[in-house]
Amino acid sequence: MADKKVDSGSESDSTEEPVVGNVNKFAVVPPGYSGRPKKGHLIFDACFECGNLGRVDYITEYEYDLFIRPDTCNPRFRVWFNFTVENVKSDQRVIFNIVNFSKTKSLYRDGMSPMVKSTSRPKWVRIPAKHVYYYRCPDHRKNYVMSFSFCFDREDDVYQFAYCYPYSYTRLQNYLDNLEKKNMDFFSRELLCLTVQQRRLDMITITHPDNLDMDEVRHTVFITARVHPGETPSSFVCQGLIDFLISNHPIAKVLREHIVFKIVPMLNPDGVYLGNYRCSLMGFDLNRHWLEPSPWAHPTLYATKNILMELDRNEKVIVDFYIDIHAHSTLMNGFMYGNTYDDIERYERQSVFPKLLGANAEDFSLANTNFNKDAVKAGTGRRTLGGCLDDNSHCYTLEVSFFSYQTSASSSSLPYTEEGYMKLGRNLARTFLDYYKLVNFITAKPSSSIVPKPGAYRSGVRDRQHERSQTDPTVESYEDRRRTYNRHGDFGINSCNGFGDPPTSIRLQLRDRDMRKY
Repeated sequence: MADKKVDSGSESDSTEEPVVGNVNKFAVVPPGYSGRPKKGHLIFDACFECGNLGRVDYITEYEYDLFIRPDTCNPRFRVWFNFTVENVKSDQRVIFNIVNFSKTKSLYRDGMSPMVKSTSRPKWVRIPAKHVYYYRCPDHRKNYVMSFSFCFDREDDVYQFAYCYPYSYTRLQNYLDNLEKKNMDFFSRELLCLTVQQRRLDMITITHPDNLDMDEVRHTVFITARVHPGETPSSFVCQGLIDFLISNHPIAKVLREHIVFKIVPMLNPDGVYLGNYRCSLMGFDLNRHWLEPSPWAHPTLYATKNILMELDRNEKVIVDFYIDIHAHSTLMNGFMYGNTYDDIERYERQSVFPKLLGANAEDFSLANTNFNKDAVKAGTGRRTLGGCLDDNSHCYTLEVSFFSYQTSASSSSLPYTEEGYMKLGRNLARTFLDYYKLVNFITAKPSSSIVPKPGAYRSGVRDRQHERSQTDPTVESYEDRRRTYNRHGDFGINSCNGFGDPPTSIRLQLRDRDMRKY
């Protein structure tokens, strides 16, 4: 039932011995020892939601080899880990070697480190990078190994280690339950289908109630996330987007009045629950099956694609955007992938939104943003829907690094936090207003500080950025941002910067397109 083999950047697609299932309160004791585990005989566990650790080998009193459990029904993917350690001694020092990664390229080469928390310190933090080593190991068929040293300091604590900040299916359900209880008239939750293991596939709609009246044409933005279960940052970005859209912020109010937002925040609930990195329960990489999803093997894709196709066929609906949110294991920053088209006007139009997002989000990289027809990406949501939806729809993959980002003002990288990922989601929401003002679809003026005057797009950005910089010290002022941009080239709407130099005004093309729709 697993997918056909494609290049995963791995030196080996198998470990020395099969690793099946998670360890369950597994006590690791010295060879020849019998009896109850003593204090300091570490007990490992991954039998919990999103847990992943398949095997532990005792090397010495101070060193242990750890094996990631492969995705269910697909042994090729071994990246995500999430496990606990207990029965420790105070000041016990250990070295953990994770020995069976399926990818050779990794952000561990660039300073990334595992996450850790404990029962008395429940906030996730990164292990200092100086204690983490990523190298090719001759003892493990020259595969890449990630080793890290750690000192347990509290005997009664249970310690938890993870590849990145976990975001579970249960957490999402609790979050959506709490939003439902608020009875907001602009928020609704819909069950699209149940997964193979009978978990919910939720779709939420955020818009002013008047927009649900289909007597008039409505512009729609469709967002999905977490098709790859181990890409947890995508869930934080998606939650940041949702939090902003339901807030009382003036920009959110304007967006709700004009746009219908439909969001599927977790496309692969079974894979998330099971602690997989890439695949569903049945071993499918769902982001290669958008072309012809099966109602029994890929029910979440089948239901989501059906909704999108229904919207696309509806003459009263304009699907302006489809954006699928992911996390990236080898690159820094947030960035986008888009499609290439033979129609030069369509190709130029889709370069606008990434530039607008780059103006709002300091962690967004235009340099990493790329438009392609890579054959390896065939069957992805972005590629498939780019060919299925109306020619005026914009289809993107939004990627964000598992680790860190660099700003144009600093040469050093800044590790992402949960809040940092959510901030990218908020900035994504802000960018929709900039886009719809650019094409003259939104002209409402809730306040001069957030909506630029007609014909004064840049001054509006400056005013809005200045206001935010006065209240939020992490936000650059417009003048600081402009000086930064001048060092790297003009990011104006009609500039090239690798996206193609439009021969005519993008603003006019987009405005004329929307006028034709009516």
